[in-house]
Amino acid sequence: MPRPILASISISALQHNLAVARAHAPQARVWGVLKANGYGHGLERAMRGFAAADGLALVEPDYAVRLRELGWTKPILLLEGFFDADDLPVLAQHDIQFAVHCDQQIALLEQFVTNSPLHVHLKMNSGMNRLGFKPEAFRAAYERVQKIASVRSITMMTHFANADDAGNPALPLAEQVRRFQAGTEGLAGPRSLCNSAADLMHGELANDWIRPGIMLYGGTPGGGTAADFGLRAAMTLESKIIGVQEVPVGEAIGYGSRFVADKPMRVGVVACGYADGYPRHAPSGTPVLVDGVKTATVGRVSMDMLCVDLSDVPGATVGSHVELWGNRLPIDEVAFAAGTIGYELMCALAPRVAVREVE
Repeated sequence: MPRPILASISISALQHNLAVARAHAPQARVWGVLKANGYGHGLERAMRGFAAADGLALVEPDYAVRLRELGWTKPILLLEGFFDADDLPVLAQHDIQFAVHCDQQIALLEQFVTNSPLHVHLKMNSGMNRLGFKPEAFRAAYERVQKIASVRSITMMTHFANADDAGNPALPLAEQVRRFQAGTEGLAGPRSLCNSAADLMHGELANDWIRPGIMLYGGTPGGGTAADFGLRAAMTLESKIIGVQEVPVGEAIGYGSRFVADKPMRVGVVACGYADGYPRHAPSGTPVLVDGVKTATVGRVSMDMLCVDLSDVPGATVGSHVELWGNRLPIDEVAFAAGTIGYELMCALAPRVAVREVE
């Protein structure tokens, strides 16, 4: 028999969020980003949820091949590109497109002989300083790739560091756009700039392709919650209370005795801990719903359990329903309280947590 903790994944929510992404940039084609096992939702589930996407994007070559095996026939893009020469025959065989972000990759491409057409996404480092060619080196990289006989198309792409904080003085969004436009001026080929934050807040920047990720799962890249942007939570994590304790004034709760009751308290013990993917560093006060009523965690999260304050839920008892995040409690609200982001909570869902699909 399974423990009561359960993750519910809504395929219809994935479909809805994809439609929202497309509505923000109706002129663009959409890459549905499903890296990290579909942000923890499952690769195959995400593939079905994003069936209407124009292509799927991820970073894992083996998962890209798996998408072909699952029947995906539309474009697939590897956002980090290939990692060594042995990857290239496999990508060519399965018609998988890939990013090129450094001279070493171009050198491997120049040595690779194939009759299969290759589709390259040439990445510019417009200021984020992770992957890509600097603007002043981009044109030379483009010209090298253009000379490779097997390359049929070159899409130009960059990634925004602060689309959710466009005025950030360290790297304003407008400066990244300026650098990209200057570095690609006059070069033929599609452009791809917008991630989730840019799609939601700066749809005017969409060019030929957008690459939404977190928004497709009902998370938000900046302030606000899914509902603020018309998005729906695709993952709901729920469990049950498995024990109740009456804690007198002055007694402590949990490891390290970090929370001490300043009043008589009823405390519920929930079957969910950091081994399930709940953040261990979540402090007392992190929001939780018990029987639909918002309350909060108390004490340190342990491996298999966490404790919640039942003061405002007097009817709660063993077996009461607990929502850790999801339809009624936005994952971003929980993440903010825990000092992290919704992306991390989604991706951290542990394999031992049972998953069911819902509409």
